[in-house]
Amino acid sequence: MNPRHFAFITITIFAVVLSLTACSGAAEPPASPEISTPANEEVTAPETENEQASEGTRPQNETFDLMTGEGNQSHTATLHQGEGFSLYGFEKFDFDAAQGRLFLSSNPEYYVNIEPLPANYDLTQLKSAGKKELEEFGKVSDFSGELVEHPLGSAELYLKTSSDEGINDYIVWQSETGDAFLFRLHNPKGEEASDFASPALVSLSTVQGDS
Repeated sequence: MNPRHFAFITITIFAVVLSLTACSGAAEPPASPEISTPANEEVTAPETENEQASEGTRPQNETFDLMTGEGNQSHTATLHQGEGFSLYGFEKFDFDAAQGRLFLSSNPEYYVNIEPLPANYDLTQLKSAGKKELEEFGKVSDFSGELVEHPLGSAELYLKTSSDEGINDYIVWQSETGDAFLFRLHNPKGEEASDFASPALVSLSTVQGDS
């Protein structure tokens, strides 16, 4: 073979090898494609919102101490949702959300009506209306202020009538969150009176406005 021809073939083959090697290197994928993905790519915001929502929700059931004929006993109450508020009710009670009424299941004549008050409520006007409302049941007594050993603890306004027919209360009370409510409690004289009073008052102490 002609030496010149041989040298030309050798150079050509060498050039092809270099070309293939260069092409092969350019086509090679990155060794670690995951590096291009941000480490914080995972969406965590919804989980945080869910956790916050969970923290702001009241438990479905709570246990409270009730004064009974046998002393203080623990009883479980269930959360009820009303119009703009929630509260816990005990086993022998039902709750009418539309009327905002908590009542004794065995006798609906034993009840308390719950009414959320506006932020700018007029206490003087409410006191006048309460006295007028209760006077038809008998003499009105005023126990406003600190209530010793009472489930509500204190009340801005606490009017009461007590007669042979039973007890009626007219109460303006603020929850721990600052929401104000008007409670109208009707507790007739009868065998079920003792089953109603204590649990109903404890339930009222759990009333809380919706945030």
